[in-house]
Amino acid sequence: MLNTLKKYPIPAICLLVAVMLLPNLELLQVSIMEARNFITAREMLTYDHWLLTTMNNVARYQKPPLPAWFSAFSGILFGEKSLFAMRLPAVLMVMLSGSFMYYLSRTILKGRTHSLFNALILITSFYVIGITFEAPSDIFTHAFMLVAIYYFFKLLSKKSKAWKHALLAGTFLGFSILAKGPISIYALLLPFLIAYGFSFKYKNIKQKALHIISAILLGLAIGGSWYLYVKLQDSSTLDAITTRETSTWTGYNTRPFYYYWSFFTQSGIWTIPAFISLLYPYLKKRVSHYKAYKFSFLWTITAVILLSLIPMKKSRYLMPVLIPLAFNIGFYIEYLFRKFKTLKDKRETVPVYFNFGLIGLLGVVFPIAMYLMFKTELQDHLFNFILASIVLFTIGVLILFQLKSKNIKSVFLLTVLFFVSALVFVMPLSEAFKNETFKSLSTLNEENQKRDIKLYAINYIAPETIWDYGAVIPEIERKDKAYIFPNDKRFGILVNAMSPENEDEIRSKYNMKALGEYDLNHFGSTSNQNNPRLKSIFYILEKK
Repeated sequence: MLNTLKKYPIPAICLLVAVMLLPNLELLQVSIMEARNFITAREMLTYDHWLLTTMNNVARYQKPPLPAWFSAFSGILFGEKSLFAMRLPAVLMVMLSGSFMYYLSRTILKGRTHSLFNALILITSFYVIGITFEAPSDIFTHAFMLVAIYYFFKLLSKKSKAWKHALLAGTFLGFSILAKGPISIYALLLPFLIAYGFSFKYKNIKQKALHIISAILLGLAIGGSWYLYVKLQDSSTLDAITTRETSTWTGYNTRPFYYYWSFFTQSGIWTIPAFISLLYPYLKKRVSHYKAYKFSFLWTITAVILLSLIPMKKSRYLMPVLIPLAFNIGFYIEYLFRKFKTLKDKRETVPVYFNFGLIGLLGVVFPIAMYLMFKTELQDHLFNFILASIVLFTIGVLILFQLKSKNIKSVFLLTVLFFVSALVFVMPLSEAFKNETFKSLSTLNEENQKRDIKLYAINYIAPETIWDYGAVIPEIERKDKAYIFPNDKRFGILVNAMSPENEDEIRSKYNMKALGEYDLNHFGSTSNQNNPRLKSIFYILEKK
């Protein structure tokens, strides 16, 4: 199996991502960041808002349009109402990330096996997968930046094809900016350049200065082109949005400097190997390529430090750190490949047995634990439960047997297979925990067309609700503490929350009839588990 993977590494990486993510791509609940992106893509197709982007037909310049462009083009191919179509481009970015992790590793390490395992670690890191659903713009900007970094590395380290590498580095740098602004320059490219300088040194930099400057200017030109266009076409709106966005970086969601220092846990199944790979004094004498290890270590730590300097912190902002961290973990895994069978020191062997033994044990106990805890919920999903149980139990047993034989290569590959299988076979079981009060708005738009009424929003309506409804829901504004109602004699309103005073104001002018409650919480049936933001009530108003 390993020989086949080594012979066709890029097809293997892409196929693994496809098998892991595509079968259940429509299962997960749409996140708020996804909804914003998908609405923008839909309005590109509906209203031709390709450059002056909108959400709910209101200017949305907070994020550049490249991810929405991808989703829109995918919507053209597979249907603009298809959640599969909207999410597919983010999956392609995971493939791109894994592929260029392999290319970058191969360029530095010169070895196929080590490079392939770096790529496999990256695409099975928990938050690399999580970010594709939680905040799709992030996987776009960092995937494109990883491609740019690969070509920057080639430009800095090779003597030939300098202009080709500069052109490609600049192009993908520009794509990264068009995906989420300069975020990845700070979080990924700058740490890379610092780590490269300390590890490989900037040799013959004067001869390459023109190529490097050209690449940077090209990237800024491509990335800045959309900002320039919007500035020329809608300057006042862009300025207002920019002022608002800038203020959030210093006054919103602020966290202490050390907030990110559990970053290695975001690698999921690789948490313990990630932690050990960061023990620089321990590992530096054991790796087979010290200079490359120093590079990946500095790249990782520098990225965390730079992100820690920013007052506003969110766990998803750490996703770019998982890219150099995957590279770093690979050195520890490669060391285990070479030396584990001969290791005698329990300080080195116990963490390995604990990490992979725990994963194997999870597979073995999965059928019993799930059945004991969720016997009732699983009754209508026994086929999926039995299938998941057989697969995970089998992989778990194989991990334990291979671990006992100290065959770490097989243990590693089985761990990757365990992660993939969990996503493929366990995710469908989430349907067993579906919220009993879940009710979609997907048919409400058609029903309102038959009623010949327009739908409006009062106070606030969640982006997920707008996406689910399938059309624009204009918001009724308040001015001087009073609603500015439309001129329609009869219309619908969608309300998330309304105070008694607001309701009294509406009832003083309209006959108000509630026709339905909608709940987009896919999972959980109690008020504590449900997000009230995703609930709404539909009323029809008629002028008195």
